[in-house]
Amino acid sequence: MEGIREKETALMAHLAPMGRAAVAFSGGVDSTYLLHAAVRALGAAQVLAVTMQLASVPARELAEARDFCASRGIRQTVLPLDQFRAPGFADNPPDRCYRCKRFLFETLRSYAAGEGFSHVLDGTNRDDADHYRPGMRAIAELGIESPLRAAELRKADIRALSKEAGLPTWSKPAFACLATRFPYGERITEEKLRMTEAAEDFLWRHGFAQYRVRMHGDLARIEVPEGDLARLFALRKKTAEALRALGFHYVTMDLMGYRMGSMDEALPAGGKETV
Repeated sequence: MEGIREKETALMAHLAPMGRAAVAFSGGVDSTYLLHAAVRALGAAQVLAVTMQLASVPARELAEARDFCASRGIRQTVLPLDQFRAPGFADNPPDRCYRCKRFLFETLRSYAAGEGFSHVLDGTNRDDADHYRPGMRAIAELGIESPLRAAELRKADIRALSKEAGLPTWSKPAFACLATRFPYGERITEEKLRMTEAAEDFLWRHGFAQYRVRMHGDLARIEVPEGDLARLFALRKKTAEALRALGFHYVTMDLMGYRMGSMDEALPAGGKETV
């Protein structure tokens, strides 16, 4: 833990001079640890957790974010936002995440300023720079601060520190917004988002911890870790019936298993942003 402890010290030194800060809080591993660290560095009275209520975020995630703040006495604001107002979001181009984040964080920054918070923080970590993350450009353009990344904290570091701090999210599986379930160019609608949410809820209720239901028109492509493929296959009839009842005509398993950003695999290498 020695190297991680140095990063933790750097994080606290980065946060302490801020005085007050609003944290973009989704309830995931990174933003939960960032919120915890901000409260430690600044005091609960000087921190505001801002959770965006979005069509692309399952209701279960919002409930967990609310429960965490309530259990720790952390002031939280839930902002209902319409992602479909973001120019081009519904068209789902390869830079959809940039367009969406730009719209969402402009709104969040304006709200935070109105509440007297000049520092707005997000949970981007050092590992995010190694993946296709067009939304990071919007974060940089808007002056949103990413203390975890500044402190060189990686996901594994954050999980270790979260476990030590007793945070319930230390072992929480990675989650990406439901808009990532569609091939670029396939139009996103609220109905499709609800279909994917319900399909993934089915997998969650049947004990799967890590999963994605990718939507290709009327076909559902299910990703679970390789170690869970046999269990999913054993549930194939029940799974197919449940997803067909939701509106999918075809239900398939991805034999490659779960992997982060599988929709990005279709993009040409030159079209991907790594910073």
